Amino acid sequence: MVSKNVTVVNKSGIHARPASELAKVAMKCKSEVTIVAGDKRVNPKSVLNLMAAMIRCGTEITVECNGETEQEDLDTLVALIESGLGE
Repeated sequence: MVSKNVTVVNKSGIHARPASELAKVAMKCKSEVTIVAGDKRVNPKSVLNLMAAMIRCGTEITVECNGETEQEDLDTLVALIESGLGE
């Protein structure tokens, strides 16, 4: 398993549009992916789970990947979050 901490930078946090973008990319990952925000563990392959986590701008989250393409998946997801999730 590999993991990395990243800070959510988009002003509105992970609401509907960024959650959809993150879920779209996460669904392509072959590894098992989890986002940890505080005491919440979220499967980012679900838009509803991401929105329910209420992750706001400035929140430090941990992206965890476990599986055959874990490092590649981690790098992709972290880059997407650092870029502001398309906003």
